[in-house]
This record gives sequence, structure tokens and C-alpha cells, in this order.
Amino acid sequence: MGVTSGAGLPGLRYRLRRARAWPRLPATVAGRRRAVQGVMAACVLAFLPVTWVHAAGTPRVRTTGDVPAAPVAMVFGAGLWDGKPSPYLAHRLDKAADLYRAGKVRVLLVTGDNSRDDYDEPDAMRAYLTKRGVPDGRIVSDFAGFDTWDSCARAKRIFGVDRAVLISQDFHIRRAVALCGAAGIDAYGVGAGEKHDITWLAGGAREVLAAGKAALDAVVRPSPAFLGPHEPGVERALETAER
Repeated sequence: MGVTSGAGLPGLRYRLRRARAWPRLPATVAGRRRAVQGVMAACVLAFLPVTWVHAAGTPRVRTTGDVPAAPVAMVFGAGLWDGKPSPYLAHRLDKAADLYRAGKVRVLLVTGDNSRDDYDEPDAMRAYLTKRGVPDGRIVSDFAGFDTWDSCARAKRIFGVDRAVLISQDFHIRRAVALCGAAGIDAYGVGAGEKHDITWLAGGAREVLAAGKAALDAVVRPSPAFLGPHEPGVERALETAER
């Protein structure tokens, strides 16, 4: 009687609607097999970009001591705190200064975001490096390195970089190497090691998502947000270094 009463019918209808809303497995064995295969295929496709990043980048990641020498080191921006390099960016710059002092590179290309008047990553990076003994004339600034692909594409197309050592955190360096390779740069990477805190974990998780865009950039090879004419800064700095 409770099921057919006026009070019970609305509740029964609600439960029936909820039951119909849940997806049901296919009724046949073949249908269920196809559903499982579809889920597995989706998982494989989702992880293909991450697999590509690691396959392309891992063999070319080195330490400061064993990385092949190159004319240029590229340092990727990683944020400012009160106008100064964030701790992660400072660690990248320290590694770049180490490579310069070790004679592994002759010129440092600092690439970052200067899309606003009150935010200037490359100039903050330059100031940090000069305070640590890197001559100002050996530092070249790219003010339109808005993301990793833009930095790599501009290094090749605007600054004429053919061979470089890339410097970033461990969780990012493989993607940087893979993208610069796709942009036409013979690149090796050196990771700036960090303790595995919440920032490091968040950066690693972000890389899983960023791998999809990286794979697309490598295939499509879009023009950077800003292209412009050739910049002779790297060539001039190398000429100065050879004197």
C-alpha cells in the first residue's frame, strides 16, 4: 500500500529517474568487451603525450659536470616575488651561473614574461646573474618568452640559437628539451634539483596536463605570440666572448 499511496509515488518516481540516469553496461559480452577496449584506448591516448615528452627529453638530461658544452644556455622564467626571482627561478639562475663559470656555456639567454610594465622577468634575471659575477655583456634577454614553446621557437627563429643547454626544474626540463628539439635546437637539459614540497608536487602534476599542449605544439609548430625581426644579441655576445 505504501508504494501506491500519494506520499510514496513521488519518492518512487525520483528513485526510478535516478536509476535511469546512471549509465548501464552493455547487455552482451561483446558489448562489454568493446566498452572496456574503448576505455583502455582512451587511457593510452591520454598518456601518449607524457610518454613522448619523457622519450624525447630524458636521454638528453645531464648534470652540470657531464652536459656537453654549448654556445648558449637558456634559462626559462619561473615567476617573480616582489620584483625579484622566485626561489625556483633563483635556483635556475644559480645553475646557469655555475655552467658559465665552469666554461660549459659562453652566453646566457634569459627568457621570460614582460607582458606588463610592472612585471619584467628577464631584467630581474639579468640583475640576479650580474650580482653573481656573470658579465652583463654575456646575458641576452628575450622579453616575450610567455611559455616554453614560445621561448624555444623564439630562441631559434629570432635569436638564431642552434645549440643550447636548457636550465629548469627537474619536473619541467624534459618538456623543455622535447619542445626545443621540435623547434630545431640541438638541446641538452640540466635540472635544478628541488626538495619535493607541495610546490614541486604541483609542478609535477601540472606537467601531465602540459604534455598534451606540448605534443600539439610539436606537431603544429605555431608561431610564437610575438615574432618580430631577427635579434642579433646572441651573435654579438658570442663575438664578444671570443675576443
